[in-house]
Amino acid sequence: MTSRSPDRRRGRRATGPSRTAAGEELVRTARSLFSRGLTHGSTGNLSVRTPEGILVTPTGSSLGTVTVDQLSLADEYGRHVDGPPPSKEAFLHAAVLRARPDAQAVVHTHSTHAAAVSCLTGLDPEDALPPLTAYFAMRIGQLPVLPYHAPGDRGLEEVVEETAGRRHAMLLSNHGPVVAGAALATAMDALEELEETARLFLLLRGLPTRPLTGAERAALSASA
Repeated sequence: MTSRSPDRRRGRRATGPSRTAAGEELVRTARSLFSRGLTHGSTGNLSVRTPEGILVTPTGSSLGTVTVDQLSLADEYGRHVDGPPPSKEAFLHAAVLRARPDAQAVVHTHSTHAAAVSCLTGLDPEDALPPLTAYFAMRIGQLPVLPYHAPGDRGLEEVVEETAGRRHAMLLSNHGPVVAGAALATAMDALEELEETARLFLLLRGLPTRPLTGAERAALSASA
């Protein structure tokens, strides 16, 4: 599929909602992710673009307990501006948002099935999961896999920014997914579709499957 990936549009850089509104939505989303088992412990981080900068979950926090006053503000390179210190992976969020000017939010989790797929060998580096469902084709498109880097390794920044210029979702090897969206809810929808498709992929391994054809994928992309 060669068409532009979902959520990528030309135009001015989005400034995002106010810091207060963004923080409240970010905390609600964090609670939802945690309560449904899409994150565990202190894993995962979320960000939203605001006029003041990038609002991001803080380092060492649990998405199940983080509060609005604990959120961090970072600049366009993920550097700390205000509030508690940001997640050590804030630079990944910043890199994605620089590459996708109309994206408002980024969701990164270590969700079980997507993380499991990220540990497999032999994945197509440009298309890790087959298009098993129409919703995966529409909400994710193609899913590139990035080379392994230790959490917080800024050597990943350049490859994330380059990949985000082509795709709004990616899989970090031995780590988990990173998904951007035009809004936090959009990014969440795509992240959940990725996780469910990863689950289906693992359940069906060894069984004959019928992924969508190239023509079927292209038709979905054209209608999106």
